[in-house]
Amino acid sequence: MTSTPGQTLAAFAATLTFQDIPEAVIRRAENLFVDWVGSALAGKGARAVVAIERFCAAMGPAPGTAHGAAEILISRRTTSPYMAAMINGASSHFIEQDDVHNGSVFHPAAVVFPAVLAVAQATGRSGRDLLTAAVAGYEVGIRVGEFLGRSHYRIFHTTGTAGTVAAAAAVGNLLQLTPEQMLHAFGSAGTQASGLWEFLRDAADSKQLHTAKAAADGLLSAYLAAEGFTGARQILEGAQGMAAGMSKDADPARLTDRLGTRWALAETSFKFHASCRHTHPAADALLAVMRAHDLRHDGIARVITRVHQGAIDVLGAVAVPQTVHQGKFSMGTVLGLIAVKGVAGVREFEQDYLHHDVAAFRDKVEMVLDDEVDRTYPARWIGKVTVHTIDGRVLDGRVDEPKGDPGNTLSREEIEQKATRLAVFASAATEADMSAFYTWAWKLADHPHIGRLFPGVPA
Repeated sequence: MTSTPGQTLAAFAATLTFQDIPEAVIRRAENLFVDWVGSALAGKGARAVVAIERFCAAMGPAPGTAHGAAEILISRRTTSPYMAAMINGASSHFIEQDDVHNGSVFHPAAVVFPAVLAVAQATGRSGRDLLTAAVAGYEVGIRVGEFLGRSHYRIFHTTGTAGTVAAAAAVGNLLQLTPEQMLHAFGSAGTQASGLWEFLRDAADSKQLHTAKAAADGLLSAYLAAEGFTGARQILEGAQGMAAGMSKDADPARLTDRLGTRWALAETSFKFHASCRHTHPAADALLAVMRAHDLRHDGIARVITRVHQGAIDVLGAVAVPQTVHQGKFSMGTVLGLIAVKGVAGVREFEQDYLHHDVAAFRDKVEMVLDDEVDRTYPARWIGKVTVHTIDGRVLDGRVDEPKGDPGNTLSREEIEQKATRLAVFASAATEADMSAFYTWAWKLADHPHIGRLFPGVPA
């Protein structure tokens, strides 16, 4: 019998070994892991993350018990793998600087690493095991996101939906599920997959719940499959599966696209600005224009950002941001910070997202659908801006690869600087803590067992 695309993808995830993965992809996975830790630490103290952590503390095992070996990065306490995955998943996605895969519009790290770290710590697995599982999760989640297509992303937060299957694939690989068991894990993950964009209109906390549940429910699905629990065998492409209910343009061929030869993890981008990725191309293009023409924010009368429809669908929900987090989904606010402060980082958002100069600039920004930008999205995220100056000039700017994309990537030194900045911002770790972590993390593949990343409870 011919295998379905879902079966082929499940078999790939179940049988992937460290030796199958090119060295360059392993090195990239290490980079993404270090980058993720910075984002996970940056969620410390965030109200939504604290709420989820308190829930898990009430529901989960007592710290230090036999079932409490998995680390909560923001508190350095331990709990069960399920609860640790939930808390670290919530924390990872708060600061808006976790990684993104352009073609699937999916943030893999926020759902894959919380799950595999928790299980690796609880089961005593090696660094190679963790990296292999992470690659499996990335490869599966990215392909599921691409399969579900652009229509899916208009309504559904792909990181919550495809992310649940990605986490199941990653943990399933760690648990050494058979291909048949992995298919059942996909079935249980897919039937739980969720996440709707409506939360943006209310500045609600749901985005943290999306990644928390995707990481934890993917883990749950893999553990259940190991116990013989069955799930739908065609949850992805079946007549009443994910694509049927969540997409109008699903393409099953994307599920198995060059499996084992095209390493989608290597296509993943780092986020340089602390905002929604849809704002980054325009932010980089505006910055380039201002530097090239020595412009100040008060010399600009109007900015037209030429964007893809996905940016309008997501960012158009926010007119005047009511919270810091909502400000990260406001094109005008992001460009206002770029123009006024020269950077849209965590501290700038926290202190200045409602600054009068930033707010005044926000009202000068307009998003316009651009045919070229829309046609090439999501494979490429082109940034185009037209800047009208007070003195009557019209200046065009363009960026084909925003900072952080594979062709314009971050070095390991830049990744360290970013992660340290995030950790220190949230008072989750000191510079010395992070320096010790980097020494350990850059040799991740050599460690026979994954223990605590940050021993002890911070002040």
